[in-house]
Amino acid sequence: MEERLWFSVLGPVRAWRGEAELELGPPQQRAVLAVLLLADGSQVPAVRLVDAVWGTAAPASASTILRGYVHRLRKSLESGGNASSSMIRSTGDGYQLRVTPDELDLGAFQEQLVQAERARSARDTKDMLRYLRDALGLWQGAALAGIRGAYAQSQRQRLGELRRSAQVARFTAELDLGAHAPITGELAGLVAEDPLDERLRALLMLALYRSGRQAAALAVYREAQILLADELGVDPGPELQTMYQRVLRADAGLLAPSAHAGPAHAAPAPAPALAPAVPAQLPADLAAFVGREAELAEVARLPAVGAVVISAIAGMAGVGKTTFAVHWARQVADRFPDGQLYLNLRGFDPIGLPVPPQHALRTLLESLGTDTNGMTQDIHTLAVRYRTQLAGKRILLLLDNARDAAQVRPLLPGAPGCLVIVTSRNRLAGLVAVDGAYALNLDVLSPSEARELLARRLGQQRVTTEPDAVHEIIAQCARLPLALAITAARAATRPAVSLASIADELRDSADGLDVFNGGDTAADVRAVFSWSYHTLTPDAARLFRLLALHPGPDVTLPAATSLAGLTVPRTRQLLGELTQAHLVDEAVPGRYVSHDLLRAYATELIDTLEPPQQVQAARLRMFDHYLHTAHEAAALTTSRALISLAPAAEGVHPEQLTEDTGKATAWFAAEEAVLLAVREEAANRRYDTHTWQLAWAIGHHLHLRGLWREQEAVHRAAMEAACRLGDRTAQAHVHNGLTLATGNLGRLDDARMHAERAVELFTQSGDMRAYADSYYNLAWVRVRQGDPEAALGAVQQSLMLFGACASGSGDDRRGQRAIATALNAVGWCHTLLGQHQQALDYCRQALALQQELGHDAGTADTWDSIGHALHHLGQYDEAVAAYGNALALYRQLDAPRLRAITLMHLGDTHLSAGYSEAARAAWTEALDAMDELGDADAEQLAEPLRDRWRRLGELSDPPGTGADLTDS
Repeated sequence: MEERLWFSVLGPVRAWRGEAELELGPPQQRAVLAVLLLADGSQVPAVRLVDAVWGTAAPASASTILRGYVHRLRKSLESGGNASSSMIRSTGDGYQLRVTPDELDLGAFQEQLVQAERARSARDTKDMLRYLRDALGLWQGAALAGIRGAYAQSQRQRLGELRRSAQVARFTAELDLGAHAPITGELAGLVAEDPLDERLRALLMLALYRSGRQAAALAVYREAQILLADELGVDPGPELQTMYQRVLRADAGLLAPSAHAGPAHAAPAPAPALAPAVPAQLPADLAAFVGREAELAEVARLPAVGAVVISAIAGMAGVGKTTFAVHWARQVADRFPDGQLYLNLRGFDPIGLPVPPQHALRTLLESLGTDTNGMTQDIHTLAVRYRTQLAGKRILLLLDNARDAAQVRPLLPGAPGCLVIVTSRNRLAGLVAVDGAYALNLDVLSPSEARELLARRLGQQRVTTEPDAVHEIIAQCARLPLALAITAARAATRPAVSLASIADELRDSADGLDVFNGGDTAADVRAVFSWSYHTLTPDAARLFRLLALHPGPDVTLPAATSLAGLTVPRTRQLLGELTQAHLVDEAVPGRYVSHDLLRAYATELIDTLEPPQQVQAARLRMFDHYLHTAHEAAALTTSRALISLAPAAEGVHPEQLTEDTGKATAWFAAEEAVLLAVREEAANRRYDTHTWQLAWAIGHHLHLRGLWREQEAVHRAAMEAACRLGDRTAQAHVHNGLTLATGNLGRLDDARMHAERAVELFTQSGDMRAYADSYYNLAWVRVRQGDPEAALGAVQQSLMLFGACASGSGDDRRGQRAIATALNAVGWCHTLLGQHQQALDYCRQALALQQELGHDAGTADTWDSIGHALHHLGQYDEAVAAYGNALALYRQLDAPRLRAITLMHLGDTHLSAGYSEAARAAWTEALDAMDELGDADAEQLAEPLRDRWRRLGELSDPPGTGADLTDS
């Protein structure tokens, strides 16, 4: 009976006949056998074998050497010297190894996995475990051990992943059967071998927890956090994070199943989180896109990823940069399954300023699903967070209308995998030279492409009928795509007018946009614009002019309605007319934009055609629209004392937020850039009342967003306006806003000055609610300055004033919320003074009121204060529970700053109770939250955290940033 052959690739490449191991020769000869074995009986071309053995370093005689290797392998595998029984056959231009699955350890391994899966489907965990153990017992080390080269390495990784998946399945089965203690050491060893495998870490955490070692389980997670951050710049994945949270809260569902329970009764895995929506933000492609074949062919030859710059020569506008970029992006969008992002950087906006890189980063982060509320404005921190979000993803990013390389550079991904397309009127030579971008210069259309554009839009017959007129139109438009498109739209709406007449009108027009007067053409794009404009109805033409007054990047239907002083249906109709004439574009439903050249043209028109008093009235309606809407939104999102507004001008239609806090918050987020631009326009135009009142209305939103520099700038301009007005009440409100801005920026002496000045001014004004707010702000500053006694006096005064205001106001939920907030602040000041029982009494009153009002943020703050008081009363278990309640709400609210503060307090309590591992876990999580924030006042929290680490003797100077402890 012929002895059985057995091959091994799950370890060193080896072969046996019966009990005798066969001599397989040097590593390269073994590599040939490995390739044939892994081909699973299929033919392997000789060229593939050469590539697998030598890669790009194949010698000229590689084919001859290969034949020698195959000859010697045949000799080794012969049975009894019979060459006819050789298992390696020559087939065409390659070789084939006849081997069955039961002759190869990899085949046996895969068969055992099949059996294990069948057992799993039958819910027979014991049999499943037996098959998995047998499968893993076939491994004798790393696959293809001793064989070098890219092919071997790739196969090693592939097979290693199969092995690791089987190990994970085996350990899961062991845990289902309650064998957590025996496998803990083995799991720990595998984690040490592959420290970045989160699956193994999750299993090790579960095994340790079930073995009664909660602290050790948490330490495994902490180690993963540090390693992933250092090695990859990312956070642990959802599975590991969920395991950490469950271990941290001692989730009973993690306990081992009872001895009689089968795997069906094992603790269920946590439900996976819903995947965020994949962004798909590319604008619509042009239906009649024509030409650019050479440029499309050029970009088609580019690598699949990288930074690509599209720049029109000589900075010419209207050449079709965006149209080309969108068309190309949509052609390749399916190669980027993680999404497509679009951002207009407004680098050459004729009215507004270019988008600052930090604002662009925040917008892109939000598009990727990141909540940026409270996030720093530090560009380096934002860029790190952005690059982390892009790591490992394939995303297409279209950055439109960039000003310069400095605006773009922070927005480039840090690792391969993404395609960045940038359009600009500049060549962006710095991006090409420094960042390796590819420069593609778009010129005007060729004559044939320009003719094709007109033919596609006007019909081939009309263009063919009047070739001379078409030639004249193309020349007058200088082959500029934007001018040609507008001309074609004009001609399409006048089918009875000959193209010769269109050409005559173009030639005879006396006015021209200077930006398109290049000196070597007869082009006059102002005339082109004028045709579209003069076809408009009078009301649409007026709206087109008035839209030039709007300083924001886009305008909504309600805002345009107020600007024009018309009804919503009428304005919608007019915007439709402007869209049809290609004078505005509804890029996003309900938000209208206009090409910058068209806005420049509209600005010229309003300066020459619109009576000054009409311009002033329209501008007032626009300012009133945003002021009254923002005032309503602020009333829904804050408990501050409200300011009084003058009635809105006739024709203003503020947006109706219908007492919906969520809608108000969303409106602020959507209109943030517009509000900042409108406020700046009001200040520049010396609309002083609107300037300070808009600052009041948007100040709280900027505070919550962490845009403190913008908040300070807004209020500085507001103070100038209030002083010009001589309005001391307005000045007092602005001082309150500057208190928060300067305090959050770490300038506490300035903040105290502003708070005290607000108190003084409100004392004179008689506005009790605002007076109470100013005392509360003063207490906030005094706590930050480390004077809790002064803070207590201020907040007690605030509480008394809030109570006096509420006593006669009936059901005033905003007033009740202010009282609850003040009660908690009184309690906090008491605990800072060591008066912990008094603190507990006040905080419990605050908690009851906050819960009654359904105010989650206030409830979380109060639970933190209660935990602090209980800690100092020695009631550690109760303190841990209170902190846990606060953390649950802060996580729900996505408030990393406040979460970090509470985690510091929680760690203090654990340490005082003698649980140093739990303290270390809490403080490490606090450190992570602080790193996530990167706020300007981070050092105020970082140093106390360093002190805590030193007490544990673990780290003398850990990295970290974070929030101010006194924010609680």
